[in-house]
This record gives sequence, C-alpha cells and structure tokens, in this order.
Amino acid sequence: MDVMGDKATLFESGRFVTPSGEEPSRDEMTDMGDAAEEVRLGLAAQSGDAEAASVLGAMLLRRGDLDGAEPHLRAATAAGDRAAANNLGVLLHQRGYPEEAAGWWRIAAVAGSAAAAHALGRYHRERGDEPAAEYWLRQSAEQGHVLGAYALADLLEHRGDVAAEHWMRAAAERGHREAAYRLARALDRPAGREEEAGADNAVAEAEQWYRQAAARGHRRAALHLGAILERRGELKEAGRWYLTSAKDGEARAACALGFLLRDAGDTESAAVWWLRAAQDGDGNAANALGALHAERGETQTAERWYRAALDAGDDNGAYNLGLLCAEQGRTAQAEQWYRRAAYAGHREAANALAILLLQGGDATGAEPWFSKAAEAGSVDAAFNLGILYTGRGEEAMALRWYERAAAAGHTEAALQVGIARLREGEEQEAERHLRCAAGGGSAEAAYRLAALLDARRPPEPAHELGEIVHEKTECEEWYERAATQGHRRAQVRVGMLAAARGDVVEAARWYRAAAEAGSRNGAFNLGLLLVREGSEPEAAVWWTRAADAGHGRAALRLALVYARRGELAEGQRWADRAVELGPAEVSERAGRLRDALREELSA
Repeated sequence: MDVMGDKATLFESGRFVTPSGEEPSRDEMTDMGDAAEEVRLGLAAQSGDAEAASVLGAMLLRRGDLDGAEPHLRAATAAGDRAAANNLGVLLHQRGYPEEAAGWWRIAAVAGSAAAAHALGRYHRERGDEPAAEYWLRQSAEQGHVLGAYALADLLEHRGDVAAEHWMRAAAERGHREAAYRLARALDRPAGREEEAGADNAVAEAEQWYRQAAARGHRRAALHLGAILERRGELKEAGRWYLTSAKDGEARAACALGFLLRDAGDTESAAVWWLRAAQDGDGNAANALGALHAERGETQTAERWYRAALDAGDDNGAYNLGLLCAEQGRTAQAEQWYRRAAYAGHREAANALAILLLQGGDATGAEPWFSKAAEAGSVDAAFNLGILYTGRGEEAMALRWYERAAAAGHTEAALQVGIARLREGEEQEAERHLRCAAGGGSAEAAYRLAALLDARRPPEPAHELGEIVHEKTECEEWYERAATQGHRRAQVRVGMLAAARGDVVEAARWYRAAAEAGSRNGAFNLGLLLVREGSEPEAAVWWTRAADAGHGRAALRLALVYARRGELAEGQRWADRAVELGPAEVSERAGRLRDALREELSA
C-alpha cells in the first residue's frame, strides 16, 4: 500500500515517468487519473473518512463492482452518510434484495435525501401502494429532484389529477426530456379548448417543449416537431428533424421523411426511407412502397408490400389490395379484400365494397355498406347514398345525404342540392350551393349559376349616342368559366353574348367549339353566323349536322337553302324533317314550304 501511495503521489505531481517514446492517449490518461483518485479515496476510507468511503463506494457502484462497493457504502452509512445509505439501497436493489434496499432508502430519505425519497416512492408504486408512493415522490419533488418531479407527475397523471401538469412542467423546466415530451404531447392535443387562439397558443408552447426534448435526443419529440413544422409549411426544417428522428430509429419519422421527399419530386430517396421504415414494421411506409410500385406497373411487388402493411396491422393494406385486384379485373378477390378492410372499420373500403356490389346488381347488399361508410364520415359514400335514393325516387332521403356530403365540401353533391333547391323555388339556397359547387370546379354548377344570375339581370341600357354600354357581368364570367371547362351550353351562351356585342370572331370561336363537341344549337348558330358573313355552303354543312342531331330550325333552314338553289326534292325532304322535329312554329312554316315545293314539283 505504501508503494501504491508513493506511485500515486508521484503520478499526481507529474513526476511519474512514462516509458520513453510512448505518450499516453487521452483515454489512458483518464483511466490513470481515475485509478489515482480511487487509491487516494481508498487510503482516506481506511483512515476512517466516511465521506471518502461514500464517494469510493459510489465510484465502484457506477463501475458495476458491487462486491467492492458494498463494504465502503456500509461503512459510510454506519457513520451517518445519507448519500451512502441511498447508494447502498441501489446496490441491494441491483442484487435482488428490494425490501432491504427500501429500508436503507427510508433511512436516507428521512435524513433528507431527495434521491432516496424518489427511489422509495418508485419502490412503493411498483408494489401498488400509491399513497406511500405519492408521499415519498412528493418529498423528492418538493426538494427539487427532477426524477422525483417526473415520477410524481406520472403517478398523478395516471390518476387523472390536474396537478400532474404542474409537476410535469417542473421536471421539464429542469431538463427532463421525457417530461418535456409528455408536456408537449398534452399541449399538442388541446382537448376542450374551444377558442382557436387558445389552441394556437397551446401548439406554440408544445413546439417549444418538443424542441427542448428533441435537442436532448428524444426521437419521438423530433418526429412531432417535424410534423408541426410541416403543417406550417417550413419543410426544410421539418425534414431536418424527421431525418434526426429517423436516424435514431423512429420508423414513423422515416416514413414522414419519405413523403416529404416524394412531394419534392425525389421518389428514389423517398423509396429508400420508406423501405427502412417498412422493414422496421411501419405499415404506412409499406403502403407507400406498394403504391409506388403499383404506379410503375410492378403489381406483384406492390401486392407484396400491401400484404406487409396488412401484417403490420395497417388496414389500408387490405383496402389497397382490393384496389389493386379491382384494377386487374379480379373482382372476387377485390371484394374479399374490401370486406376485410371494411369489417375492420375502413370507411373507404366500405364505400368501395358497396360500389362493387352495386355494379354487380346487388343494390340491397350495397346500401348498408354505403350507410356504414357515410356514418363513419366518408363523403363519397354520403354522395353515393344520395344517388341510390334518387334512383329509387326517394328524393327527400337523397337530398338529406346530398346535403351531408355538400356540407363536407363534395362538389357534385353541392350541385345536386342546388338543383333541388332551384326546383323548389328556393333561389337563395340554390345560389349558395351552386356557388360552392362552381367554386369547386363543377362546369354544370357554373352554367346553372350563370343562368340563375342571367335571369335576374336587367336589359342592357343604351348609350346616349346609341351605342350599347357593355360591361362584363358576373353571370358572363361564370358562363365563360363553364365554357372553358367544355360545357357546350355555356359555350353557346358565351357565343351569343359575344355576337350581341358585335364580336363575330369570338362568337364563331365559341359556337364552333360547342358544335364540334356535339352541340346542335352551337352548330345551328354557327351556321347563322356564317351565312351573315357570306359563307352559305359552310353554313349548310353545320345546319346538316344540327338537323341530323334533331334541330328543327336547322332542317327548315336547309329546306330554304335547297329551295333557293332549285333542288326542290332535297328541299322537300328537309321540310318534311323540319315538320317532324318542330317546334310548333317551325312545323307550321315547314309544312307550308313543303306544300309549296310539292305543288312546284307536280306542276
């Protein structure tokens, strides 16, 4: 021991000579320093220094040398060192003597050790004695022990005690990362907060705690922080936190990072992260991989990943398998997968199953699945129920479901509600729904809204100098929107408005677009425009197309054209056609023309 003491003294003084040419590494120097400190403490403990014995025992305990630590800790404890009593309790707990450990913790806790009070509180909680656990954990927490504050918060939260947030916040403020994360999660789900501003403030505070926990290496905190930033549009920083979390092994972060990369156009990198997440059991990532391979036409690989998603407990896997089978015409298999997902509560699978049954003629079997999906919140299912009831003539029930889907933003449902309200004469309600549908991109809704506004429009006022004052009205804007979307009646109407203001070129453009799309009115009006411009032969071509489609006035115009040319038989044939097609005024005029042509032919 004297030799060791001499060596320690020489080492501490820097006079302990190392072999020539060999410099100790930083780790070696640290180890030698620890060894020297251990020797010094050992000598002090032998001389009866209780504090040295306590520190040496703690050092050996941290190293895992329980046999070496125990006699020093017992000696220090006997001398009244409370830290030694706490550490002796830790040692005995590690050896498998929890009752004896609790006895030493109690001694240390009574002496004022916050760490021992925390350990004793944990001991009582593990044994189900919550009152005792709360007492000791509160003793620890009130002395500022961060682990005691967190354990107390956890116990109170388990009971539903509102005081849990106070202690969770106390632990978080002292740097406890799990406390910071849990506090953030509670704030991120502001149940019962009715005011939007309050919810926003809660999310802002949650973000701060997520940042604190994430900065300390909490991977789930990094995941949720990334999600907040992504919702706010700060994609670059969101990606950094997702990456941090994913590298730490959080599969959901790897999956989210994949979607972020896909949206940025980097599908190859996205696939790498999805693969990593899917291999770690993330069903959402497996579904994303399946969809990626399905888009590439690699159906077998897609099916494998969808099955992997299903095995991971993600019901979307069964739904996607149903979609895949349906696209391949494997209807029976598609129905089986849809049913599996639907029975698991997948609302869109229930809707898809109902559609499949309806297509197979089983309307009775389809209805309950539509209802189940709609009640679960499927907007498409609510709309489809509306169609189903409309087909049965149950207009009131149909309107109820259309209104439900429209309230959720379904464009076509809003159109159907608008049409129904128009039939009932409720113009204000009709206009509101038609505006929603038209704003959502429905060409039919834009046309009907324009027609509704057009009917209210007063006649164009004349300018003092005789020129018509023409400013584009809202109804014209809606007509144009519908026309640009290919709505034929809207195209005809826009053409008529252009012709009314003397813009022949614009009128011809819209009439031609409508006529080429199959509009007989467009073809007829284009013919009228061409005749005015001196192009009767081309006009006759368009009138022929309109008359063949059932336009009576076009047939009458053709009869007149052929009569003027002297082609009486052809004129009579078109006059006969005009009589058949009508309307009454046209039939009457065409009848007189036909009789005249017949007399001329028989003369």
